[in-house]
Amino acid sequence: MSIFGQHRTRMVSAEDALPGRSEQMPVPAKHEVLGTPLRPPYPAGTEVAEFALGCFWGAEKTFWQTPGVVSTAVGYEGGFTPNPTYEEVCSGRTGHAESVRVVYDPAKVTYADLLKLFWESHNPTEGMRQGNDIGSQYRSAIFYHTPEQRAAAEQSLAAYQKRLTDAGYGQITTEIVPAGEFYFAEDYHQQYLSSGKNPYGYCPDHGTGVSCPIGVVKASD
Repeated sequence: MSIFGQHRTRMVSAEDALPGRSEQMPVPAKHEVLGTPLRPPYPAGTEVAEFALGCFWGAEKTFWQTPGVVSTAVGYEGGFTPNPTYEEVCSGRTGHAESVRVVYDPAKVTYADLLKLFWESHNPTEGMRQGNDIGSQYRSAIFYHTPEQRAAAEQSLAAYQKRLTDAGYGQITTEIVPAGEFYFAEDYHQQYLSSGKNPYGYCPDHGTGVSCPIGVVKASD
């Protein structure tokens, strides 16, 4: 998804990051597929999880197709620049990763289930890249909102590392960090792979094929 000829594979410092802007990115009120709110407030009883796993187009689709997921959105997180544009994120001068917000009903799908999808949907050992997508915006990250999410994320990393090591992969480079400000990406990125926007759209799957030994996604009620 990069539109620049050069990629930044080192994190920019806060001092060198682009200044950004105070205005929020305008996005649709409703999810293109699920018809639920993109921005808060979300339905009562739901919880929020946020992940970065490379190109956010395909990652978002994976999550919105999961039973128990109420809404999803794509955005930028983990950096310094407020309300960045896509072009600014791709420059490597914001520090943000392409990220997916997942709003879910914990009675129907658990955080462990979402972690399983996260780990199996990309290669978490590649550092500042996913496949041919190279740059700090493509790094792997889990942005936790509660101590319970942090503990679950760390436990899942340890469990998946064993499986990956057995399969011949290297060390996981995924960051597990507190959730910061989630800056919504531009309108055209939201639910980019929906049939209403890009019926023939495609985003490559960089999963390792190694199963993560946690979580079982439930069937929808």
